[in-house]
Amino acid sequence: MNILAVIPYVPTPIRVRPYQLLRYLAQRGHRLTLATVWESEAEQKSIEDIRSWGVEVISAPLTQTQKVLNMARAAATGAPIQAWFCHVPELKLAIEARLAQGDIEIAHIEHLRGARYALDIQAFVAQHHLQTAVVWDSVDCISHLFEQASQRARSWKSKLMTAVELPRTRRYEGFVAAQFPQVLVTSNADAAALQKLAHNRAAIRTLGNGVDLDYFAPTLDQRQPDTIVFSGKMSYHANIAAALYLTQEVMPIVWRSRPNTKLVIVGSQPSAQVRALEAQDSGARVRVTGYVKDLRVPLRQGSIAAAPLLYGAGIQNKVLEAMACGIPVVGSSQAFSALQAARGTDCLVADTPETFAEALLNLLNNEGLRQRMGAAGRRFVETHHNWHTIIAELESIYQSTRNQLNVQQLISSTPDDVRSNVLSGNGRSSDRNGDRSNDRNSDSAIAAATHS
Repeated sequence: MNILAVIPYVPTPIRVRPYQLLRYLAQRGHRLTLATVWESEAEQKSIEDIRSWGVEVISAPLTQTQKVLNMARAAATGAPIQAWFCHVPELKLAIEARLAQGDIEIAHIEHLRGARYALDIQAFVAQHHLQTAVVWDSVDCISHLFEQASQRARSWKSKLMTAVELPRTRRYEGFVAAQFPQVLVTSNADAAALQKLAHNRAAIRTLGNGVDLDYFAPTLDQRQPDTIVFSGKMSYHANIAAALYLTQEVMPIVWRSRPNTKLVIVGSQPSAQVRALEAQDSGARVRVTGYVKDLRVPLRQGSIAAAPLLYGAGIQNKVLEAMACGIPVVGSSQAFSALQAARGTDCLVADTPETFAEALLNLLNNEGLRQRMGAAGRRFVETHHNWHTIIAELESIYQSTRNQLNVQQLISSTPDDVRSNVLSGNGRSSDRNGDRSNDRNSDSAIAAATHS
């Protein structure tokens, strides 16, 4: 299949979903074109790595000037910042030039940051009568995330930002989700939230994430005793809130029973609040690593992985990667909300400082339980989060979306009397006219969004 993937940031191993989807689709012989924006030399190097897979790449720089213009455009139109943040006019034109060649069968656009491109592509395809089916991969419902963050974020800046953006994001996500023949999300909770915003007018499917089971694999190396690991991008507000909660509310309870227990907070770009956690611990038991080249090292060395998320959206890759490495995981209900892991067997779940500390202590005090749960977690991801299975499901979604497009185009090309029989079952002209009116209204809405 000939696929155009529009990703509003460069896919890298850290941006797990687009990177692995592209990698596995390329391995399975699909023709791929990636359209993306880059911001640094490192990202340009990542683009060259993707080209080495045989992927055609269309790219454009996302400059600071363009970001400012995009934020101004969002403010002027009432759209959320995310919807315009990664928009580059040069990339839009390059995408349209590629579509105009007429051989793209699927256009797969990722995230709310890519929604502007998705609307433009949908309009271009319709205008030029192309045989391209459009799939918008929302990944998460950002409104669902912002609703939680406005209440539970630990930074007033995060609370303010989400409170300001939430109404605009709700309106925009609800509109955009209803515009495409197929929308993807990573969890059932995000699907329900997005469908509610779209007033049940969206065609939404849940497509979870996998984990690279060959890369994230257990080893026979000895694990460090009494070491708890929390990983994630530490500039992200949900991870900041989790790090503060774990360090300030959970660990003091653990330290009363096991005072030598170490907490290692792993992840790039730690905020000032996160960095301060190390300095504030007089016992030198908290370590904030910042970026690490190989996340497997702390996951293979630690005793327990913690995922104390107070809020979030989508699927938690940090949990999948830890389970794949065979380290037992203690997490909140939010951390496991998108996973079907068996509580008490594959993982431990706790939602208060007291119960979270109790779960950590239970594992720290029982080496046999740690080993059994680590092995059970590995079996869980092998069974339920294998990328090969997920890619096969995505291929099926692509094919069904293509089939839907073919049926729609067949109907539109038939004479009016035949079309009315197909659409209404009885050929009544009033039904036929009503259907056309709905089509015109939908087209007008798409055009209005595209040119807003």
